[in-house]
Amino acid sequence: MDLIHVRLVSPPDLTPRTVELLSDDRCVFNLVVSGGARNPHGDAIQCDVLAGDASSLLRGLRALGVGSRGSIVIEPVDTAFSDQAAEAEQRRLGPLAHTPVWEEVEARIRAEGTYVPSFYLYLVIAGVIGAVGILSNSQILIVAAMVVGPEYGAITSVALGLDRRNGARVRQGLFALTAGFALAVLVTFLFSWAVRGMGLTPKLFGLGVRPVTTLIDTPGFFSAVVAVLAGVVGIVSLTQARTSALLGVFISVTTIPAAADMGVALAYSSWSEARGSFLQLLLNIVLLIVVGVMTLKFQRAAWRRIGLRSRASAA
Repeated sequence: MDLIHVRLVSPPDLTPRTVELLSDDRCVFNLVVSGGARNPHGDAIQCDVLAGDASSLLRGLRALGVGSRGSIVIEPVDTAFSDQAAEAEQRRLGPLAHTPVWEEVEARIRAEGTYVPSFYLYLVIAGVIGAVGILSNSQILIVAAMVVGPEYGAITSVALGLDRRNGARVRQGLFALTAGFALAVLVTFLFSWAVRGMGLTPKLFGLGVRPVTTLIDTPGFFSAVVAVLAGVVGIVSLTQARTSALLGVFISVTTIPAAADMGVALAYSSWSEARGSFLQLLLNIVLLIVVGVMTLKFQRAAWRRIGLRSRASAA
């Protein structure tokens, strides 16, 4: 049984209609109404809602103006015991019981699309870790750099902006990606140049034994396949709140490693490697954004179709 907890502050003139909307919804349980809310002023309302019905209910509340004049807060419910709610979920929602709460999904993506200074710091640190992994031929460090990198949040934010036709979000995301990766490449270049200048280049790397870079700077069919699949899994894991699957996306796409390899290749005057890494980075980012938009649209359409079929069957 999937429930979410909803906390509202409703302006007093909207409270009767808000309570009526919640009371009429048979997927709403544990409704509590009290007064005395401050900042914003109004009536405090709490309830639990079956997740499969949450998106339509939240749209109704926002249409009333509760979100603009008051506030709406949603929280996941980890554990709940209610035979009544479980029966309602099975009888009324059926296949819709696991419908994503789209407002929550979009809020999660928007939160990841906030480009504070730490976003750029993480990219730089990930780039340097990746450079150390490339110089030492350490695949473990390459994976570590992939996990540290925050770029997937910006990529999904751009995808959401394109899906919602929000030009400002798209521009902000693309600027953050461009500036962040440029900074990561620059710092990685300076680090690698210092390593080369101080004679600290690992022996195997200096001899041209570079199995890690060979995988990174040669974009091709398999790179595209992995990027496409990772894009699908990334968006689905966000909509279904599957953090373990999302972590798998972080360590499967060649974004941070490509940026790190660019910096290292430029420091060692390996122009073909730098060009290949740049193409790898560009390929992965473009495919992740395009596939992200398509997956968002497909999921919405699929759940909408399931909803229509369920309502037709109920009728």
